[in-house]
Formats: sequence, structure tokens, C-alpha cells
Amino acid sequence: MEESRPRRGPARVRAVPIAVTPEGFWCCPSPAALHKSLKNPHHHHHGAGNNSSHCSKQQQRKIPSAPPSVAPSSVQNAPSVTGESARREAPDEQDTAAAEVAADKREEKTGDLGGEAQQHKICVGFGQPETSDLAVMLYGKEGIAVRMSVHRDVLCESSAFFAEKLSEDGHGGSPVRCVEIHDCDDAEIYVETVGLMYCDEAKHKLLKQNVSRVLRIMKVAESLGFHACVKSCLDYLEAVPWVGEEEDSVVSLIRHLQSKAYGVSPLLKRVTSDSVYSPTDTLSNIMEMVLKSNDDRGRREMKALVLNLLKDSSRCTDGTSDICSELFYSSCRCCLERLQLLFAEASEAGFPSQVTRQITLETDNLLWLVEILVNHRICDDFVVMWANQSELASLHAKLPVASRHTVSSITARLFVGIGRGEMLPSKDTRLLLLQVWLQALIDDYSWLQCSCRSFDRKLVEEGIGQTILTLPLEDQRSILLSWLGRFLKLGDNCPNLQRAFEVWWRRTFVRPYVSQAR
Repeated sequence: MEESRPRRGPARVRAVPIAVTPEGFWCCPSPAALHKSLKNPHHHHHGAGNNSSHCSKQQQRKIPSAPPSVAPSSVQNAPSVTGESARREAPDEQDTAAAEVAADKREEKTGDLGGEAQQHKICVGFGQPETSDLAVMLYGKEGIAVRMSVHRDVLCESSAFFAEKLSEDGHGGSPVRCVEIHDCDDAEIYVETVGLMYCDEAKHKLLKQNVSRVLRIMKVAESLGFHACVKSCLDYLEAVPWVGEEEDSVVSLIRHLQSKAYGVSPLLKRVTSDSVYSPTDTLSNIMEMVLKSNDDRGRREMKALVLNLLKDSSRCTDGTSDICSELFYSSCRCCLERLQLLFAEASEAGFPSQVTRQITLETDNLLWLVEILVNHRICDDFVVMWANQSELASLHAKLPVASRHTVSSITARLFVGIGRGEMLPSKDTRLLLLQVWLQALIDDYSWLQCSCRSFDRKLVEEGIGQTILTLPLEDQRSILLSWLGRFLKLGDNCPNLQRAFEVWWRRTFVRPYVSQAR
């Protein structure tokens, strides 16, 4: 019967090593191994007349695992057919051969339509190949065709798709001997999913798989109506962690199955919550815990983590930016109130040494909140709040420089932000900020350079100068002349605003625009 089968010139039939053992182990080659085999013209090539017998020998050979040429990631466990399916009679050879010849002719036509593209056939067997009574043909990408020798009752019992296909009679009322599936996107996983139909418990066969592969299996199983396999995949996904981009893929596929009776709620609870606590309440609790922390390392690391997480999200977790803004500014007001109380306590003689540490902690909290506000582009109101702290600025002059100098780092950060365009306060607010806090910053400048690691002198000086140059020319004159007197006395212990002074000079003496216009 094999000799009478028509031969095709360009087509090559590859007998892929399929191991079938008493335990039912089987293996399907990965695409990489398959392409490697196809590139080697001498690998498993014995002519058209010997291909079927060679494949049959490979199927009957009992080996415990896949040969080295087969990718180990493709090895699966599938129990062999037992009971009635294992003891059934072999199908009529003439009918089976006729179905295979008809399939070969259809393959030839498919190859002709593809021009010079070569079609490669792979033979796969499951369970006990000698009792196979059905052939399933998969036509995948790159001209690959997979012929699976399977058992009708196994597929009908496991798959609603095959049960419907095989319920239709063939030509002349005879049973269907071959089922063809065209445009198969994932032939490798398709074969593996059919192999899982031979397993008593597919969940145990998925243990060594990764999440992405299980998702591919579940997608194919769902298209075949293989409900037991879909349930096993869901059980697997419920138990394993999802890493990186896997979570998006899992959630997307689960939501697709949500309308069906698969019970996906336990998986969705991993990413959704019915809790009465809103995301804003949770964020408020987190920020309160971080702001009140006294451990240096824990506070530093969690501030960096929360800052990055908030920076990555362009909006609040519940999508309400107004609520988020109010939460941040509420924290700012609390920190300012505590800082005012600490300054009042430190302005008295004989204040405890721990007050200095508390001032440092509150200053660090405010700097962290300023960074959050800058990332959310809502820092303008904080500039107004800080510029109106005239009482705090007056107490600042009464404190020892060792206790107060960290507060000036807040002023420096606001000047940098204005110079970069990260915040857009009004002209009056910018002028008030300079009038209230610039002198305090100059007084603490030498301490900031020595004791603050994050202090960037050039960046701060550029920010101060840019802020001054945004004011009317008369305000520029008064502030820069006041600065000049301090700079001539202090030198390096005073901000160097020479670049801003040059710009003001050119505006005043070199290019008097108003005079020219008149």
C-alpha cells in the first residue's frame, strides 16, 4: 500500500523521532530543532517509499527520553491509551490508506499554489500507534505539515471541536478518517495539546513549563474545546508567580475566558480587589508610614522606591489627579507645621540636641514631597506656600547654622526647579521667594557645600540667576546689587551669580530696549 502512494518531487517527508514508551512518553521537536533537521539533507532522509516504515519503527522503539537532537524543552509526558481505547481493533487499512493518499494529493496542490516553496511533512504518533484509527493533518507556517496518528475516541472524549468534526460522516457515509486543520499558527503547541488529551491529569504535565508556554497551550486548548486542559492551565497559573510582562498576557487571556464557565475569579483576584479601602487611602497610609520613619536606611530606600513608582505612573492609581494632589499637599502642610514647632523650640536657649535631628528629618521629608510634586507637575502651589513662610524665615536667623542649614536646601531645590521650568509660579511669588529666602540661603551656603552630598553648586547658582532674570529689570537691579555686596565680602561662601549679573548688565547698559523704542 505504501508503494502505490504517489510521490512528489520537491516534497520531503521527515520522520521525526517520536518516543512511545509503556508509560506513554512522547516528544515533539521545537521549531529550532525542526529547522535544523530540514537544513540537513541527509538527516532522516531515506526516500518516499521508506518514510512510513521508518516512522513506524521510531514510534515503536521504547526509549526513556528524547534523543539529543530533539530540544529538551519540548519533551512532555502523556500516558498511553489504556482500557477500551488500547484494546480496540486497528482500522481498515484500505480506508486509512485512501484517506492518506487523498491528503497527500491535497498537500501537492497546496505546494503547487505556493510556487517554489517546499512543503515538509512530520509524522507524529500517540499512545499505541498500531491501534490508531484517525489522522489529523496540521498545515502550519513555512510550509510545514504535521500528520498525527491518533485515536478517535480519545479526541472525541476530550475535545468538543473534534467531537463535532468526527460526528459528520465522510463521503459515502463512511466514518471520517482524516481531519485537516489549515493556517495553524502554533503547530508545535497544537501537537503538544493533542498529546495532553492522552494524559489522565494534564496539570501534572505542566509543572516544568513556563508561564508563556502554558498560555500558548491554554489558547490552543480553548480553541479545541479541550476544557479539562484549560482548567489545568488555570490551576497552574493560579499557583505560580507571574514575572514582568507575563502578568499582562495572563490577565488579557483570563479576561477573554471570563464570560465562560471556567472559574477565573481566583486568578483575577491577584490583580483586582473588592476591598473597602480605596487606592488613595492605601497610598496615604504608605506615605504616612514613610514620613514618620526614624530608621535612616529604611526611610531612604522606601522614599526612593515610592518616588520611582509614583514617577512611572502618570496619574494616581484611581485616576483622580485632584485627590492625589490634595493628598500630597496635606502631607506638605503637616510637615511645615511640625517644622515650625521645631524651629520655635530650637530658637530657645538650651534646646535638646534631638531637635536638630528632627529638623533634618522634616526637611528631608519636604524635599521628598517636592520631588513628588515636581514629577506630577503640580509644584506651583508649594512655591507659594514656601514663599509665604516669613515667620519660619525669621526664626531661621535665630537658630545655630548647624541646626538650620538643611532647610535652605528646600529653597535651593525650588530655585533649580524654576530655572529648569519644572514649576511656573507667578511673578509676585518668584519675587517674594527671593525676598524671604535668598538671604537665608546665602547665610547657609558654606554649610550646604560641606555637609550636603546632593548639593550641586553650579546647578543651584544657575537656578538662582535664572529666577532673578525672570523679574522686571528694576527688581533684578535691587536683588543683584544686594548680592554683589555680599559676594564681595564672602567670596566662595556666597553663590556666584556673575552670569546673571552679566545678563542684567547688558540689558541695562548695552541694549536698553525701552530707550530705543522711544
